[in-house]
Amino acid sequence: MSAKFYGYKGEASKALEEAGAEVEDHIRVTKDGAIYEGILIPRSEHGDDKHLIIKLRSGYNIGIRITPSTKIEKIGSKTRLAFNPPPPPEQKLGLPKVSILSTGGTIASRVDYRTGAVRPAISANDLYSIIPELSDIAVIDAEIVFSLFSEDLTPSHWSKIAEIAAERIRDGADGVVITHGTDTMAYTAAALSFALQNLPVPVILVGAQRSEDRPSSDAATNLIGAVLTAAKASFAEVAVAMHETISDESLVLHRGTKVRKCHTSRRDAFKSINASPIARITDGHITLLTDDYSRRDPNRELAVKLKFDEKVTLIKFYPGIYSGVFDWLVRDYKGIVIEGTGLGHVSRRWFQSIQKAVERDIIVAMTSQCIWGRVNMNVYENGRDLLALGVIPLGDMLPETATVKLMWALGQTEDVEEAKNLLKTNIAHEISERTINM
Repeated sequence: MSAKFYGYKGEASKALEEAGAEVEDHIRVTKDGAIYEGILIPRSEHGDDKHLIIKLRSGYNIGIRITPSTKIEKIGSKTRLAFNPPPPPEQKLGLPKVSILSTGGTIASRVDYRTGAVRPAISANDLYSIIPELSDIAVIDAEIVFSLFSEDLTPSHWSKIAEIAAERIRDGADGVVITHGTDTMAYTAAALSFALQNLPVPVILVGAQRSEDRPSSDAATNLIGAVLTAAKASFAEVAVAMHETISDESLVLHRGTKVRKCHTSRRDAFKSINASPIARITDGHITLLTDDYSRRDPNRELAVKLKFDEKVTLIKFYPGIYSGVFDWLVRDYKGIVIEGTGLGHVSRRWFQSIQKAVERDIIVAMTSQCIWGRVNMNVYENGRDLLALGVIPLGDMLPETATVKLMWALGQTEDVEEAKNLLKTNIAHEISERTINM
């Protein structure tokens, strides 16, 4: 594929060649009486051969379908499409020290013109350079831990993130910010909530629904809020900082064990489930929304418990699911979290398989596939029978939090009964004493 027409082929490359225009040239496209001017940007190699893509002065990219009446003119020479961050602003002494750990995700991504998708590309230092407001909040120490989309992270990555966060806290950081992809950020938040106990300062995860090179990006607003929280919040817990609504008016801090991504693309995709957010940020001010939180205390000694056992799985029950699936899981796993229906139920066809699992010292725990509410297995006959078989009810613990916690519990001990006790013990507000009617 010619570098002159990167991603363009067929009709599109022919039209560009006739106009004497190449990728990164400034062009004018006239079509159906409308005029569009911008920089010709590379096409996805998976795209068709009938469209041009130009970046307008506003920053938006638009696609223009080529028709016989489409006129293309080159009006300017190549404008290199490269990201050159400005130099970081001067650090201001006397401000709190915040460590930013970059793991990748949309908040640290730009468009990859080979595929047309976004990819991890920007370092934590780049983020600091392009958001100079951070220099008024804290003295920033930034580093890349990983450059991965969140779906590529595993429990071993959680352990590494926790380890480095702990090191930065022990080195004197007044708070830690972790930039992270949104898709599995709730899992990592839960993992850090169990791995980093007795926190003296906040550990804040933050992501973005729109990459920072888009005019509608939420990356800067979210990162500013996360750094502000890490630097100045009075609580010392693991939390997720994201938009409260689709506007930029406020952010909320969701507790790491009570948060779920509830929308694929909205800025306010994250919600606290069966709990209130810890705090809200409006106009640079942090307002606490609950009295039930761990206070910041720099003298508190951090307890680090990094191990996770990956031999845990999460299975969602649905009508007609093949009962043999459970038998297959029993062969390979030490723990199984069930997303049951309603108050915590599965078909009686699973009972024999569950009994065999419990007899083999496999921990079987029950959560609900409902978003709000809690498991109560004492109400109906099936629930009571499951309890009698040895299934552990987990109250209003989220299924993803329960899965992470069971991995963590089995990573702390090889004793099954001790692991069960850890699973049932409320460690990081993952189990509410009572469920709030939301």
